[in-house]
Amino acid sequence: MDHGLWQYLCKRLLLCLITLLVILFSCYLLMRLAPGNAAKSSVLDSSGGAGMVASDRASLERSKVLEEKLHLDKPLIVGFGIWLSDALRGDFGSSVEFEKGRPVTELIMERLPVTVKLNFFAILLTYLLAIPLGILTAVSPSQKLDRTVTVSLLFLYALPVLFTALLLRAFFCKGGMFPVFPLTGLTPTIQPGTSTWQILGQTALHYVLPVLCLSYGGFAVIARYTRAGMLDVIRQEYIRTARAKGVPEGTVIMRHAFRNTLIIMITLFAGILPGLVGGSIMIEYIFDIPGMGTLSMAALNSRDLPLVMGLFAFTGFLTLAGILIADILYVIADPRITFRSRTT
Repeated sequence: MDHGLWQYLCKRLLLCLITLLVILFSCYLLMRLAPGNAAKSSVLDSSGGAGMVASDRASLERSKVLEEKLHLDKPLIVGFGIWLSDALRGDFGSSVEFEKGRPVTELIMERLPVTVKLNFFAILLTYLLAIPLGILTAVSPSQKLDRTVTVSLLFLYALPVLFTALLLRAFFCKGGMFPVFPLTGLTPTIQPGTSTWQILGQTALHYVLPVLCLSYGGFAVIARYTRAGMLDVIRQEYIRTARAKGVPEGTVIMRHAFRNTLIIMITLFAGILPGLVGGSIMIEYIFDIPGMGTLSMAALNSRDLPLVMGLFAFTGFLTLAGILIADILYVIADPRITFRSRTT
């Protein structure tokens, strides 16, 4: 393997590890400084220990045991160091409030496939529609089409996801004006005798509104960036030269022009992986989907420190992995970019 590639990867991996460490420490710091935590008991009255009944004393004892288990009784640096040493061994602890006693890794792995499937279809739909539309508006001689698409994309981009999801649910889910789609979840209730095609159709109905809400914002952004990149490239001298040589228009657009806009697509791709968790929190909550989004919200609401730290570690890893993959794809998409030149 090229020495420049090894040197670049080593530098980036070291930088990623340092960045991830800073992210995790910041998360731990904020959770420790935030008012309240999963170990604090809410049963103590203002009179202190004198007014406590037996059940209150038992709750207090459990709270003290939990604080020791989570190392909340130790200084911040010491507590973070203990958590980090356990995490490096693959032990992220057990959940405190959300499904008590279950390992954090088990909870994440259970919810992850749901969010991955949901976002996979959203990303696939976004790119399959946005890129052709962006190319079409860039090369189309119709100014009317360009203006219509531009205004429509700006309108989509301006729509708040939360408002749109609630509106679609109110109108098109069961109980609304046009009850076409199921109200919650991604899995239909299968009745005896239901055929395979009917099951697939019912499952698809569960995905329509969540996927639509997750994809329309990204669709508007990618289509606009594709159009802007294509407009910049097709004005270049080498495009005019290729046309003058009689190269077919389709070849000029796809092989010469579009390939040079891939840098923009790759840059946008870098933010997709962390979006698997963060981007679907509201959508999963509104449509009652048991994925990573609802797990994250439950963990934050309950101050579940082990679960929050596990989720931040997972999300931070995805963010840094997305950036590293994007850097590697830059070289594949544009031979003029080399790892050797990027490391100097």
